[in-house]
Order: sequence, then structure tokens, then C-alpha cells
Amino acid sequence: MKGSVGKKLVLGLLGAAFALAAPASIQAKGSSPENLVNGLVRFALASNQLAPVLAQVGSLEGHSADFHRAQVLLATGQTEAAVHRLGAVVEGDFHRAEAALLLGRTLMEDNAADATKWLELVARTGRGETKTEASFYLAERYRTSGRVDKAGEVLGKIDPGYWAAVGYLNLASDYAREDVNPVRALVALRVALAMADADPLQERREHLKGELLVRAGYLAFKNGEYDKAISFLERVSLEGSNNYTAQALYLHGLAMAAKGSHRASMQSWHRAKKYPLAYPGVADAWIGMGRGYDLSGYLGQAGEAFLAATSAFESERVTLRNLAGQIRQNGAYATFVEEARDKGVEWFLADNRIKTQPRLAYLHEFLQREDAQKAVARMVELAELERHLDRQANDLGVFTDALRSQLNTLAQQSPDVISGALARQKSLYKELSALSSMALSPGQRAQVVAMTEILTATATDLKSFGKSVKSQPAMLERQLANARSQESSTRKLLGKLAVLRREAADQLDRLALAYVAEQDRRMVIVQDKAEQQIAHLYEYLAVSKLEGRAP
Repeated sequence: MKGSVGKKLVLGLLGAAFALAAPASIQAKGSSPENLVNGLVRFALASNQLAPVLAQVGSLEGHSADFHRAQVLLATGQTEAAVHRLGAVVEGDFHRAEAALLLGRTLMEDNAADATKWLELVARTGRGETKTEASFYLAERYRTSGRVDKAGEVLGKIDPGYWAAVGYLNLASDYAREDVNPVRALVALRVALAMADADPLQERREHLKGELLVRAGYLAFKNGEYDKAISFLERVSLEGSNNYTAQALYLHGLAMAAKGSHRASMQSWHRAKKYPLAYPGVADAWIGMGRGYDLSGYLGQAGEAFLAATSAFESERVTLRNLAGQIRQNGAYATFVEEARDKGVEWFLADNRIKTQPRLAYLHEFLQREDAQKAVARMVELAELERHLDRQANDLGVFTDALRSQLNTLAQQSPDVISGALARQKSLYKELSALSSMALSPGQRAQVVAMTEILTATATDLKSFGKSVKSQPAMLERQLANARSQESSTRKLLGKLAVLRREAADQLDRLALAYVAEQDRRMVIVQDKAEQQIAHLYEYLAVSKLEGRAP
């Protein structure tokens, strides 16, 4: 938590470091720069990359300016100021529903009553996605406070789509926990599946449907409804790249085995074995293969399957020990994220690697946890801030070098250049005056007059230019001092950021090591199960031999 607050403090102070080198086109006034600044801030908010635009937030104009400023305040940890500004936006004429939704979400932990008030307002008067999202969070408020029926009533009014599906999924979890009979939970999951079909985002839709189908299959299996469980589980895509596919295969095998179809169950478990052992159900599928052979009467193959499972579990423990060693040596962020072949946090969804690379599979499972998500996101944000600050410091260094070079050039110039030019002009003026007193034709006299006017004008320009040249070193010195101050401030921010990164890295390392240790204990348990099965098999064979009967 300390690292998160400190990071937001650095982000809040960072705007000053960007003020000096802000592009002139952004600082300029006018309708086009206004649109550019508004667009840049919207993009920064959407991509969570606020550092480059903090210096321009104050110059926001238009109907959306106050709402965007409130969003930036919230993103940089200035919650109290953000709540105050959002309240003002709600009282205005633009972004009222979005501001009320954001208020409701912000106050959910600290002020439940006010949060409910704002969410109810948006759910009642809002439109489209804003109304749907507000209704979801309102239902969550009721559900987590024990008013499950009220939550269901709110969800019943939501338009089909992602938010409705997640709401019914959460409702099904409560029903499954509270009820002995899973009927209500299964009904909620069926409704969630129907709602999920309306989600226009295919990847998100398929991922959510996979989770819903696996949960429904598990509940049906636990209730002894094996055909219903199989019907749910067979709808899970086998092309899935996440743990739901592996879980579905394992549960499908259990349901088939419960119906006495050991061959079909072994086919499901054999396919589940192709997934990393990091996923739930995969280790049990290895043991299930041995049990399937045992129940089918193939004791030799059963022993081989149990031995193979034991070997696989021991090999996985070696992988986990190596992973823990790399985390201790290089840090969890470098081990899990920076060494991945793709950039960013979303790469763990890649289809063609999740099934075969244990490290990516463990990261996928690790990031299912909320505390892990926050820790990794914090490291990503701090790394992005460091890149921006480092680039800014380098730019300021180049700028100061250019200013020093220009000052040296001015210092080397002769101070008599302007005075010499003015003296030459004065001499020419005298010569023209002498010419004008001579007998000249009208055309010649006109030329002399014109030349005299030109000399007078250029003399004025030279005097003005001379004053500018004399003031140039003082102006450059002021700019140089300002640039040095900005560079020094940026370097100090980099120092503070380094401390925050170390704290965030230590927190992520502790979480990752605890997770790896937990997975190692899980491997010990399933390895012990496999060894027990081998012992029981050998005992059965020995007793059969002593009794003189065929095993």
C-alpha cells in the first residue's frame, strides 16, 4: 500500500517536470490545440499513461474539462479532491451520469451509503453502458451486504451483456455457498450464460462462458447429475488457452467415470495431461489415468501411469524450485514478466504457448489473484514512470547543453559589430546629404530621398537589434537556470521512484515466493497420492499372489 501511495505522489508531482519542454503546439491557445489536449488526456486515461499529459491537464477546455480533471485527480491518488470535483460535475450539464457512476465506485469502500445513493441514481436515470455498469455495482453492493434477493432484483433489470453475466455469476457463487441443493445456483449460471451471449467482445465472451460452463458442470457433478454435467462441460472450447479448458476435461472425465465409462474418462484425462501442471485438475488427471487403467483391469498399465505421474510431479517440483531461485536472484518481475517473449501484462493469454510453458502457466494462475494483479500492475506503472522521467531528464540535459553552447557563441562575438554598422550608416547618411545639396535631376533626387529613408529605417532596426543582442545572454542565462532546476527536480523524482520500485518489487517477490511455495506443497500432496496408489497396487498384487489367484 505504501508503494502505491508513493507512486501516486510521484505521479502527482511529475507535472512540473514536464512543463518546461511541453510542445508549443500543445501550449498554444485555440480550438485545434484544445481538441488535441482533450484527446491526449482521454487517451492517457484510457491507457493509464498519465505522466506525459500531466502538464497539460490545467489547460483543458470545453464541456468535458472538469470531468477529465476529476479522473486525473482520482488516478493520481488525490481522492478527496476528485470526489469534490465529481460532485460539481454531477451538478452541471455534462457527464452527469459518468461522474455519478465514478463517485459510486470510488465511495464503495469508505462510504457505502453515499455509494449506494449515487449508484441508484445512475441505475434509475442513466443510459446504455453507464446504466448497466452502475446496476452491476449496485447489485454487488446489495449482494456483499447480505441482501441477495435485492441484488437479484437489480440484475433482473439489466440489459443482457457482460455486466449482467458477471452479476449472475457472482450470485450463483452465493447460492452455491448457502444452499445444500444447487438448483438456484444452476439457474443463475444458466441465466449468466444467456446474458454472456450478448457480449460483443468475442475473447471476453468466450473466456467468461468457459468459466460459467465449468462451474455449472462442477455443481451438476457434485449433485450427482452426471449427464447434465457432461452437457455443460462438452460445451467448453477445447481450443481454450486457459485453465478452464483443463478443468473441464478433468471434470468431464470424472463424470464419465461415474457413469462407468472408464475408456471415455481416460480419453478426457489424457487430453488434460497435455496442459501444464499449474492448472487445477491437471495433476488429478495424471492420477486419474492410473485409476482408469486399474478399474479397467489393466494393472500393469496402471502401475506405469502412477509411476509416470510421480515422475512428472517430481520434475514439476524441480521446475518450481528453479523458479523460486530465479525470483530470489532476479526478482519476480524480471522472472515472470520481463523475460517473456511478448511485452505488457496481457501476453499470458497467448494460445500457442500457454499449454507448453510452465512459467507462463504459473504466471497466468498467479495473476488470477487480486493482490498479484495489483502488485504486477504497480510494477508496470512504476517502470513506465521511470522511462518517462529518464527520457525527460535526458531531454533537459540536451537542452541545457544547447543553451550553454549558444551562450559561448554569443560570448565570442565582437561587441563592436552593431556600433560599427551604425557608424558606417552614419557615414553613408552624410554622403547622401552632400549629394542632395548638389544639382540633380528630378529622378536622381528621388533616388537619393529613397536611399535616405532606407538608411533611416535600417538604423532604427540596427539599434533595436543591438538592444536584443545585448539582452540575449541574460535571457539565455535565465532559461539555463530554469532548465537546470527542472533537470535537478527530475533527477530527485527518479531517486524517489527508485525507492518506490524497490518497495514494490519486494512486495511482488514476497507474493510470488509464497505462491510458488504453495504450488510446491500442492505437488507434494499429489505426489504422495500417486505413491499411495502405487503402494496399494503392489499390495494388491502381493496378496493375490499369496492367495494363488490371478490379480
